[in-house]
Amino acid sequence: MPGALGYIAPMTLRDKVEARLPNWDRWYPSLFDAASDLGIIKAEVCDPNSLLLTRRHQKVRQQAEDAHREKWGGKEQD
Repeated sequence: MPGALGYIAPMTLRDKVEARLPNWDRWYPSLFDAASDLGIIKAEVCDPNSLLLTRRHQKVRQQAEDAHREKWGGKEQD
């Protein structure tokens, strides 16, 4: 019984939308559209380079290469 211990379950996106606009699905084609219009979720501007997987995972790949080089030897490639 989560309620007996004072634990409050986090609200899902659907719960938040339904709390503000019951029967939202009558007016909106998707939960995302309703949440966006109600201001529950908002777009954030980001650097386009951060969207590339090659850039986001560059640090992880570099750490793996360093660990491999440390264990097996070899030169750093340019």
